[in-house]
Amino acid sequence: MVTLNAIGTILSMVVFFGIIWWAFSKKRKQANEEAANLPFDLPDEGSEAAKLQSASRSSKKGSS
Repeated sequence: MVTLNAIGTILSMVVFFGIIWWAFSKKRKQANEEAANLPFDLPDEGSEAAKLQSASRSSKKGSS
């Protein structure tokens, strides 16, 4: 049973370090940079809401 636990632990460590190596390899650098910049590529939701509010305010002023 102890041997089975040791084999499981070693296998888990090998898989873990394999994933770490794959994730930070040079081949993944561009994909990682693209994923890191995804939140900044989206349009700013706050500016859209501000445009709608200012448009509705100006239309209310003109109708009064």
